[in-house]
Amino acid sequence: MTPAPLAGRLDGLLFFPVTAYGPDGTLDLDAFRAHVRAGVEAGAGAVFACCGTGEFHALTPEEYRACVAAAVEETAGRVPVVAGAGYGTALAVRYARLAEEAGADGLLAMPPYLVVGDQGGLVRHYTTLAAATGLDVIVYQRDNAVLTPATAVTLARADGIIGLKDGHGDLDLMQRIVSAVRAEGLGLLYFNGLPTAELTGLAYRGIGVTLYSSAVFCFAPDIALAFHRALNGGDDETANRLIDGFYRPLVELRAKGKGYAVSLVKAAVRLGGLDVGAVRPPLSEPAPAHIEELAGIIERGRALLDGPR
Repeated sequence: MTPAPLAGRLDGLLFFPVTAYGPDGTLDLDAFRAHVRAGVEAGAGAVFACCGTGEFHALTPEEYRACVAAAVEETAGRVPVVAGAGYGTALAVRYARLAEEAGADGLLAMPPYLVVGDQGGLVRHYTTLAAATGLDVIVYQRDNAVLTPATAVTLARADGIIGLKDGHGDLDLMQRIVSAVRAEGLGLLYFNGLPTAELTGLAYRGIGVTLYSSAVFCFAPDIALAFHRALNGGDDETANRLIDGFYRPLVELRAKGKGYAVSLVKAAVRLGGLDVGAVRPPLSEPAPAHIEELAGIIERGRALLDGPR
């Protein structure tokens, strides 16, 4: 049976697994498989492999293909697998083709490397990537790749581009993008892609953006799923309780170190009992005091699942 189109399968909590390394820093596919398997069994709605949390920037093409293939095998069609693709256009196309060979269902197109292109250049980049394979593409807006509403409309018209993940955080811009695309009778899936997206989940829900990437799901799926149910069920009391007691302290800790949006997540996965190794350079491990603080935040978050404290 032919699987349903990707846009119709992206629902629920989106899992962005970390990439596991062994003590010598090489890829640990067994640990990566265990991490993906645990996430799917916990209730992930999709697996986004080798993206930002998965240290796409640190992987060789061979490692990348191996990780995507492992994610595809572990999910076994239960949920879609979306793979990251980035750098300049030629390399992004190469990674896209590797992902397609490995059996991925779609691509998350990360910002082009280093340069700041104009809107026309961004359109050329993303449409070239979308045309290179049969995989559907989600454009990741952040840093040097921020779209105007007119550009979003152009991309919504392009074959193969199905979504926009926002890591920029300008709600005014996002509302104008949503409105402009809707006014043209077009459709895109929209994702809140800010680090620790749950913190801004209520605000994004206000403009109709309910899909989001959850780094917390990597290490505390029980907390992440409780928040997801509250957010989508209109249980703002629970959502705010978790924001106040867990997500805000987590974000404040994340702000204490460079690269903590990735390295702190890997540390939390290790605290949960799965050794996924350290981050690769140029990222560094969190300070020991920060890991201790992280453990306390996770403990308090779990305590909040039973009600107010």
